[in-house]
Amino acid sequence: MNILQQICDNKRLEVAQQKQDTPFERLQDFYHLTEHQTVSFKKALMDSPTGIIAEFKRKSPSKGWINPGAVAKETVKAYAEAGAAAVSILTDTAFFGGRFFDFKKARKAVEHLPFLRKDFIVDEYQVHQSKVLGADVILLIAACLTKEEVARFAAVAHELGMEVLLEIHNEHELDYLTEAVDVVGVNNRDLTRFVTDVELSLQLADKIPSGYVKISESGLSDPQTVSHLQQAGYRGFLIGENFMKTPAPGKALADFIDVL
Repeated sequence: MNILQQICDNKRLEVAQQKQDTPFERLQDFYHLTEHQTVSFKKALMDSPTGIIAEFKRKSPSKGWINPGAVAKETVKAYAEAGAAAVSILTDTAFFGGRFFDFKKARKAVEHLPFLRKDFIVDEYQVHQSKVLGADVILLIAACLTKEEVARFAAVAHELGMEVLLEIHNEHELDYLTEAVDVVGVNNRDLTRFVTDVELSLQLADKIPSGYVKISESGLSDPQTVSHLQQAGYRGFLIGENFMKTPAPGKALADFIDVL
């Protein structure tokens, strides 16, 4: 069993428990508590000169703990001040050290930037959950889902006023695209083996239909690489570990943008 399958299997168990703790009907009752006015992730990337999506991530399955003591609220505020186009926050606890609490606290601290809920969505329940958390955009990973699930979850996200980032790892997964997908993300990290190769984004750049905003994810530690990807048509760049491994992630982002 590869690591991606382990994560998705564990996520299904987690969601089953969450459904017991907070049934769907009760979850819907919390919609009114989310006063956040949705910010367009797609537009933010199109309008940004850098397109940096700064990620809050405490650990990963491949690297272990990266920054266990990091405080989401303070880190995200620093990202916003440094010039991030958008923010990504991990909410998976078992493998990435994330928490719902992180997302909610950061969301209250920064309202003007779009927030991506970064998790392994395997159930429609999580789409509604994302709305309650205050997400502007959700992540759907093609390798975790069927085409029917991508289409259904994306449609529900749109109904709830959120946008959709579809993550792919190869050309075959472009078949998962639907009209409800707003942004296509190429993950340079093979989630079955956790091997990273930025060349993948360059190989797939011209294969993604022109109507979609495209972003590159993982392995982006050099501003020169980002510049090269910009020339290939990418408008967004999801970077987490490169900033989070430093004592001051916000300053690391500011320095990265200065060089870029």
